Amino acid sequence: MLALAMVGCTESPGNGLVGKPAPDFTIKDSDHTVSLHQFRGKIVILNLWGSWCEPCIEETPSLNRLQSQMGDKIVLLGVSMDTSDAPYHAFLKRYGVNFLTVRDVDKEAANLYTPTGPPETYVIDRSGIIRRKFIGPQAWDGPEILAYLNRL
Repeated sequence: MLALAMVGCTESPGNGLVGKPAPDFTIKDSDHTVSLHQFRGKIVILNLWGSWCEPCIEETPSLNRLQSQMGDKIVLLGVSMDTSDAPYHAFLKRYGVNFLTVRDVDKEAANLYTPTGPPETYVIDRSGIIRRKFIGPQAWDGPEILAYLNRL
């Protein structure tokens, strides 16, 4: 797990976004229409993931616990890179996802954030600035991350 912790915030194309305004998007799927700007004034954890992604499966329980622990202090927004509806919905049900998710069929978020691959997560502050980028699965309910989020 130590290797995973060291993966966060590494250099990659999308790392140039840290310290800059988060690119806005609007994604509509069969369940929701979500725009990033609708969460302005809140801390947003933007998690790019896919149902086929083993590291995404690994980190989902800690994302669920983060949502349960932080409640409305944050907006945890999962953006799925799945192209098909059935695997996406099966994942949500199987892993009891308790946070807002949307399936990005047109790759709007991926085109804006240029992830190296899922999972990739951005912490966006209340004013819409990207403060951190994490590559790979994280222990989202760990004391360091919780303390960091509570300081934002």
